[in-house]
Amino acid sequence: MPATTTLDLHVDELAARLGADRLERDVPLAPHTTFKIGGPADLMFRALTPDELAQAVLAARELEIPFFLLGLGANILVGDGGFRGLVIKNDVQTIDWLDDTRVKAGSGVKIYHDLIQMTVARGLGGLQHYVGIPSTVGGAVWQNLHFLSPPPERERTMFIEEVVEGATILSEEGEVREVDLDYFQFGYDYSILHDRKDVVLDVTFRLEPTDRQVMRDTIRENLMWRDDRHPDLWLYPSAGSIFQKLEGVGAGRLIDQCGLKGHVLGNAQIFPKHANIIVNLGGATSADVRALIDLAQTTVKRELGYELKTEIGMVGEF
Repeated sequence: MPATTTLDLHVDELAARLGADRLERDVPLAPHTTFKIGGPADLMFRALTPDELAQAVLAARELEIPFFLLGLGANILVGDGGFRGLVIKNDVQTIDWLDDTRVKAGSGVKIYHDLIQMTVARGLGGLQHYVGIPSTVGGAVWQNLHFLSPPPERERTMFIEEVVEGATILSEEGEVREVDLDYFQFGYDYSILHDRKDVVLDVTFRLEPTDRQVMRDTIRENLMWRDDRHPDLWLYPSAGSIFQKLEGVGAGRLIDQCGLKGHVLGNAQIFPKHANIIVNLGGATSADVRALIDLAQTTVKRELGYELKTEIGMVGEF
């Protein structure tokens, strides 16, 4: 007989706090990720406002129910066994203009679509550099979203921190508070959120008046640049770069040097155009992806002496 879990003990109380009609059971997670891989979550709650997001996180913490906060599902690999606990789907789509140049966006707002379109239409620049990158506002702050731009030189990496003014967070201590830019201690692929259990509820961006045609040109050129190197997620679902950046040498270049570009295991493939990306050819499992990750790590270590560390998050049961 399976052991009783904290979820079993407290699911009724969780339903009472969040609404029984708002809790979905046995939800397949594959459709909620850019990899299109992953088994079911025991429970899912879709938070539609900053208050609902905070309430769901606080309830899970207080009831000691394992939970995972899910945005667009990029940069993660969900195990074939799914997630034992509560998945909190961040669907906070609030957007409020504070003045002519500052906008407050809910952490579930999609950067690459909704926010970029809206800000460019208003003639405000700063976010157009991140077009085509699947990320929510919360995810962008968590990883200090970046892209090599502006074109055509592409000599400088643009970071989301350059346009962040501040945010509203639910702290790991359980307090809703306002924080400024410095709080996040941004670095390359890093923010303080990696080391604290804070949850971003919304973010305030300060933008600059910019010529609309200049921004449209940047968007077009960035999309063309990405299309030459990255898979079309509709055709080849993926989670973005698999391995962390190595100083002075690219992980993809090392994998390519080992002759692994295009290698297939099961229904997963090391992408022929970019060896630091693994794609789902259709019906791939997390086991297929993990096998390719292990192959790349062991081969690069044996042949070139470098240790590849994964950049994507591993979620659930494998």
